[in-house]
Amino acid sequence: MIGSTFPGGSIRKHTWKWVVGLVLALAVMGWIGLEARRQGFQWSRFVDALSGLHWPWLLLAGVFAVATYAGRAVRWAVLMRPVSPHAKFSNLFTATIIGFTAITLLGRPGEFVRPYLIAVKEKVPVSSQLAAWLLERIFDLLIALLVFGFALGQVRSSGATAGPALTWVLAFGGRLVGLIAFISLLVLLLIRHFSEKMRVRLLDGLGFLPAAKFARVERLVNAFVQGVESTRSHSALFLLTLYTFLEWALILACYVCITNAFGSALHFGWTDILIFMGFVAFGAIVQIPGIGGGVQVVSILVLTELFHVPLELATSVALLIWLITFVVVVPAGLLLALREGLDWRKLKTVEREAQL
Repeated sequence: MIGSTFPGGSIRKHTWKWVVGLVLALAVMGWIGLEARRQGFQWSRFVDALSGLHWPWLLLAGVFAVATYAGRAVRWAVLMRPVSPHAKFSNLFTATIIGFTAITLLGRPGEFVRPYLIAVKEKVPVSSQLAAWLLERIFDLLIALLVFGFALGQVRSSGATAGPALTWVLAFGGRLVGLIAFISLLVLLLIRHFSEKMRVRLLDGLGFLPAAKFARVERLVNAFVQGVESTRSHSALFLLTLYTFLEWALILACYVCITNAFGSALHFGWTDILIFMGFVAFGAIVQIPGIGGGVQVVSILVLTELFHVPLELATSVALLIWLITFVVVVPAGLLLALREGLDWRKLKTVEREAQL
């Protein structure tokens, strides 16, 4: 049984919040339905696409999606070895589920919930876990850029034509990928080889602070540097790279299952799926001018403008990707959060505290 980390957890007390949330969700869905009809969206085709789904493939996709969270917990255990060599998997997995639930509900600011909860559960400095979070983001970013680079190369070599919304991606995507990859590798190199020198110089530069404030800053800086110590170990660096590739292999497997769930309606081979996943990963990083970001928007855009999939089918694919890769974890995350004594208000408080 998972012990409560924060006092006050009770599911019954928050029933009215779930009712209000359900009413708001139904209202939003109604507005989306009216707007889609105004745009000429054919709901019958959308319903047909969903009614013909092969559920075994979707269930398998859900298994792979949950496995990605377990994989992240295993990788995080390597990241925090310098401060907690024997971190409990249950603590890391629970915090990961709650953390990604917070991301789904709060957006990107929810990213800070997971390192904060891990720090509380494992009794380590929050700054050390923010360092682990930064390293995790860098590793994921590099793989995402690698997959997108492959997708970009495949599209260009095939001579496929893209709509106007994706033209700028094909024109400048390679340069942007190279720039972001260079910056990410530079940051990783600086962390790996020069973290101690940067620590000394930073503390020397802050020597003018009053003794009490300087002591607090020194503890934060030291904890952060200690949190990135995992990159200085060759074995740990190898494991981080290996687990990152395995993580993305699970994500790829999830995409394969989702596309196969549509059967003959969606003829995607392995290369097509990699191209699709690469563009979606890139779109999750970069906001598309005039359109915005988000996995759903990017998925629909790539399917319709690059693969020329009908809008209704593309919408159903995007919906399933969002549900399986993001929303599927929310019910379990909310239950775990309530069991830990966290509700919506406390999750937002945790997010703010983690950034301090």
